[in-house]
Amino acid sequence: MTIRHVALATMLGLGALGLAAGPARAETVPIHATMDGAHEVPAKTTEGKGTMQGTFDTTSRKLDYTVTFSGLSGPSTMAHFHGPAAVGANAPVVVPITGGTSSPATGTATLTEAQAQDLLGGKMYVNVHTAANPGGEIRGQVERGK
Repeated sequence: MTIRHVALATMLGLGALGLAAGPARAETVPIHATMDGAHEVPAKTTEGKGTMQGTFDTTSRKLDYTVTFSGLSGPSTMAHFHGPAAVGANAPVVVPITGGTSSPATGTATLTEAQAQDLLGGKMYVNVHTAANPGGEIRGQVERGK
């Protein structure tokens, strides 16, 4: 083999490696949470229940969500995504839920890289607040899937 052939073979091999690795792929990840008073910290006795359904785009870091709830002790005063926190721990608000005083509440938010990692790592939760439960009446940990 001549030097020219070796150089050409090397370039083709490196090119194939580049194609195999390819660019990072965007992914739209479905997320959800099931909310109730038992998951609040501390737990609340309530007939309130709720769900959050959404999607998260890993490239744009865009979070789209719909939060529905019913049976609360009174009207919702606000709702939020909190994090980072494992199940059973509290954390500060990271994303206020637009229209969180009525159900369903829908919205969109662009997360920071750290928030995106927390969301996909199961370290965010959603909760809905009422006057009787200003720290939150129902809560659910955000999970991938569904």
